Amino acid sequence: MSSFIERLRKGYGKKLVSLHAWNGWIVVILALTGLMLLGGFWRGFLGEGRVWLKGLHIVVGIASLLPVVYYLFLAAKHWKQIKEKPWQKFNVIVVLALLAGWFLSGVLLWQFRLVGPGISNAALLVHDLLTWIGLPYIIYHSITRTKWLKQPHRRTIKPVHEEEIHPAAGPQAVYSRRQVIKWTLGAGIAIAIGPSFLKWLGGALGTGFGGTKSLDEFVAEDDNQLLPAPQPLPASLPPTGGGAKGNFRVYTVTPIPKFDNSNWSFTIDGLVDQRLQWNWEQFVALKRTVQVSDFHCVTGWSVYNNTWEGIPLKELLKAAGVQTKARTVKFYSGDGVYTDTLTLEQADMDDVMVAVMHDGKPIPSDLGGPVKLIVPKMYAYKSVKWLNRIELIEGEHVGYWEQRGYANDAWV
Repeated sequence: MSSFIERLRKGYGKKLVSLHAWNGWIVVILALTGLMLLGGFWRGFLGEGRVWLKGLHIVVGIASLLPVVYYLFLAAKHWKQIKEKPWQKFNVIVVLALLAGWFLSGVLLWQFRLVGPGISNAALLVHDLLTWIGLPYIIYHSITRTKWLKQPHRRTIKPVHEEEIHPAAGPQAVYSRRQVIKWTLGAGIAIAIGPSFLKWLGGALGTGFGGTKSLDEFVAEDDNQLLPAPQPLPASLPPTGGGAKGNFRVYTVTPIPKFDNSNWSFTIDGLVDQRLQWNWEQFVALKRTVQVSDFHCVTGWSVYNNTWEGIPLKELLKAAGVQTKARTVKFYSGDGVYTDTLTLEQADMDDVMVAVMHDGKPIPSDLGGPVKLIVPKMYAYKSVKWLNRIELIEGEHVGYWEQRGYANDAWV
């Protein structure tokens, strides 16, 4: 074993430089793919390629462990070399901690079905937090370690022996040019990234801190203007579920639509005995029920104990009368782009609901209101936002995200 380690350590300096470079490229690839997977523009633009991009992100994330393992064989020698350099030691510890944290939280997110939503929620929070802290640090570290910052002739402070040789050089600056540049870069990165970090932190804590809207603020700033407002049933106030636990993340493939009484209607048509259509006043007067259920996103986050109030889908289909030829229930979003489907058997589940209220309040536009499909046993891409039409069809239909590689049956 010792001879094996000695062979690994041979050419130690070059290997350390190579490891540093490989690790840098891995972080760059993970950062780019991670940001593209998160960004709404890329979600729509990439289409099915997003599934491949997610696969690449996972593979590179797993591969990120290899440089760390290799470094551990070189660590003893490296640690001796930087024994009197506390900042270099600090940097090594920070980078190793970031890589380990990203790797472990990433694996938990990758295996979210196995570990369950509670653990995956926490893993997502850690993964995001490490990204907000780690990426600025790595950017700063990479820039400030470029060769031109280390060139002696660019430094304002000269070595002591040079002052002795050239006493006329005069007093030296308190800060070197390199130090000024490093502080400036650090401040620039903090100013550029700080507001976005505070916005994310506010959402993560659910406080609205830093400009991020809380659930109450989503409702208060609802862009929909529909009257009369739905009046909650007694079971919704206070919420039977005790109030939602967790934070919704706003994903949309289109600009968020807004509705008022003049441009909103709800239709059930297709292979039905009678086509049904309601305006808002009529729809909000329909008999509603209350249910408590969890809401799971395929990207790894969940919101628990939601109290939804609305009309069971099976009741609406029963009122329209489903013809014998019908096999599939197709749902249309009011954004004019998004569609999805359930089989008739899936649509008949008791907890599939056409919801108009959440925790005793109207569903705000950012979260898919005024009317949103709720399918608790499936991932959230089946819970169509801004729902305004249901069509019964004979064949199959491939929904928006299913066209882009998601599973047609989205069971949690």
